[in-house]
Amino acid sequence: MAIEIKVPVLPESVADATVATWHVSVGDTVERDQNLVDIETDKVVLEVVAPEAGVITEILHEEGATVLGQQVIALVGAAGDKPAAPATNNEQPAAASASEGKEVDIKVPVLPESVADATIATWHVQPGEAVKRDQNLVDIETDKVVLEVVATEDGVMGEHIHAEGETVLAEQIIGKLIAGAAPAAAALAPATSAPAASDDSNDVLTPSVRRMIAEKGLDASKIKGSGKGGRITKEDVEAFLKAPAAPAAKAAAPAAPVVALGERTQKRVPMTRLRKTIANRLLEAKNSTAMLTTFNEVNMKPIMDLRKQYQDVFEKRHGIRLGFMSFYVKAVVEALKRFPEVNASIDGDDIVYHNYFDVSIAVSTPRGLVTPVLRDCDKLSVAEIEKGIKDLAIKGRDGKLTVEDMTGGNFTITNGGVFGSLLSTPIINMPQASILGMHKIQDRPMAVNGKVEILPMMYLALSYDHRQIDGKESVGFLVTIKELLEDPTRLLLDV
Repeated sequence: MAIEIKVPVLPESVADATVATWHVSVGDTVERDQNLVDIETDKVVLEVVAPEAGVITEILHEEGATVLGQQVIALVGAAGDKPAAPATNNEQPAAASASEGKEVDIKVPVLPESVADATIATWHVQPGEAVKRDQNLVDIETDKVVLEVVATEDGVMGEHIHAEGETVLAEQIIGKLIAGAAPAAAALAPATSAPAASDDSNDVLTPSVRRMIAEKGLDASKIKGSGKGGRITKEDVEAFLKAPAAPAAKAAAPAAPVVALGERTQKRVPMTRLRKTIANRLLEAKNSTAMLTTFNEVNMKPIMDLRKQYQDVFEKRHGIRLGFMSFYVKAVVEALKRFPEVNASIDGDDIVYHNYFDVSIAVSTPRGLVTPVLRDCDKLSVAEIEKGIKDLAIKGRDGKLTVEDMTGGNFTITNGGVFGSLLSTPIINMPQASILGMHKIQDRPMAVNGKVEILPMMYLALSYDHRQIDGKESVGFLVTIKELLEDPTRLLLDV
């Protein structure tokens, strides 16, 4: 009886992992406790060892594949078992034509409620290329989220009925998949001779490399991979960062129309659906609300001292760093309890008061600014808030936010301080009635008990709809947040 080799239980807050290195091959004899494969996550590399002596009969996921916790990745049989025969190039002529196999429709998923249509953002597989079951074929972009359409079976990519940029409807057929077929020899030739064309896809990057590329704001397609199959390694990214900047290649064909203005040029790029939606919602907020902004400032030294004192023990106990956002959220929730008008919204001629505390957190992503929702914040601990915010930020970065993540929210927090903003007037995230802007923490001379002290100060800005919230409530709300942040003990004592 074959023994299943599984991915270990992944650390908390780690969604998936990557098969980094197989140390054995199909047919190899292994000993008990021998290291079979390294599994890489964002944080650590996990070793998977053989539970018993035997023979590797099948490897289900090759190096570079993304896997989940407890997923079966290989089988170990008894010493006399025969390994499963791998598919070889010699066997392909029998199915050399992509026309063999059944044709499967690739359809647009069911769109979220209130979303009428969508746009084909990116085709990840070209006609004639081999695909695996559950491989992402195409990204469909709506006003709110990006939906992935995956292959239902192994096979070959057929025609693209609708190209990138075209508008499509729910359940509309946008392409064909030839299930069970093998790619034709002609289709295989370019893929063999060309550099790894999928190096710019997150699907072939390990989590650590994907994170490094995102943090540095790099284009993966410009980095030459030296790993197996042309995959990009950490060393490749580091070498790319150290390399001198190459002059712009004039021969490269621009992705968008370029207008020559002597020695200067400009290009015209259509707005993405998300950018157009953001523009429309911001304009609607400016035109349909009586929006005002009130300001205050807060001394961040007490919270900074608290973080410094408990940072290490907090991270050891909860597995996540203690940031500022959890304090902001806690203070906002307490202030919302004291000023229910700020936690309400206008619906026609009615004011709807909410008895729950769902806070939207503004997150900057490669596609634009989004505001996923952290729900029931009044019931969450500081550690749970930090983990929730981190999960939303990662999903936003990777384009994995769902409609449910984006829907709802009674109040929004936006932190322009991470980009260096000293002061701003944030725009209300409709249909909410207010938004809190946090800013850069900067040392400034302050008068304290008749003496000048240098303190880490931060400006707060509360934009609110004056149709619903009066000046008294808005100023009182902001002062409450200031007092709670300057004396975080009050958050624990509820005073």
